[in-house]
Amino acid sequence: MSFLEEFQANLESLPNIIQRKYAILRDLDNSLQVIQKQNEQRCGQELENYKRGVRSGAIMPDSSLAKYSDEALDEQKHAVRLAEEKVALAVQVYDLVDSHIQQLDQQMKKFNEDLQRERDSSAATGSLPSNNDGTAKAGRSESGRGGRKKTRLGAAAVASAVPAVAANPTSMDLDLPVDPNEPTYCLCNQVSYGDMVACDNPDCRIEWFHFGCVGVKEQPKGKWYCSGCAGLQKRRKGK
Repeated sequence: MSFLEEFQANLESLPNIIQRKYAILRDLDNSLQVIQKQNEQRCGQELENYKRGVRSGAIMPDSSLAKYSDEALDEQKHAVRLAEEKVALAVQVYDLVDSHIQQLDQQMKKFNEDLQRERDSSAATGSLPSNNDGTAKAGRSESGRGGRKKTRLGAAAVASAVPAVAANPTSMDLDLPVDPNEPTYCLCNQVSYGDMVACDNPDCRIEWFHFGCVGVKEQPKGKWYCSGCAGLQKRRKGK
C-alpha cells in the first residue's frame, strides 16, 4: 500500500470520529447551560433572601450566613467539571486533526525527496521518469521537440488523496501551505495542478501552462505555443 493509499484510508475515518466527539461536546454544553441557569437562579434567590434578612434585622451583615448554600456551591463545581471536560474534548479533536496534518507533511516530504531522487536519476541517464506503476508521468512528451523531453511533476498525484481542488482561472489561491521547494509553472507562477499544456518551443522559459490560464479546454492537436513564443515565431517568420 502506497503512502497515499494509507493516508487516505486513515483519513476516511476522521470525519466520523470528529462527528462523534462533537456530539459529546454538544451534550456537555447543553448540560453546562442547564446547570449554569439553575445555579444563577438559586444564587439569585439566596442573595435576595440574605438581603431581605439583613434589612429586617434577622441576619447580621457579618453573619456566617453570608455565603451561598452547599447546593449552590456543588452546582458551581459541577459546572466547572463540565467546562473542563469540554476543553479536554476540544483539545482531543485538535490533536487528532493535527496528527493527520503532521503525518501528511512527513509523507509529502518523503514523497518530494523520492521524486527529487527520481528526477536526478532520470537527468543523469537521460530517460523519462516513471510513476510507481511503471507508466510515464502525466503530461505531454513528444519526439518532435529536438530531443527535449518535459514532464509534469507528481504534485497531481498527491491531490488524488485529498478532495480535488477546482481549477481556477488565471490565479489559484491555495488554502494549504505549498512546499517552498516545489517548482512553479505557468503565467500565474503556481505549482502543478489540474490539466496542463506544454509549449512546443524547446527554449520556452515557462514550458508548462494551466489550461485555465491560457484559455485551453483540451489538449491541443499538433504543436502548441504559448503567447510569448507564438509572437516570437511570427517575428522569425516575418524576417
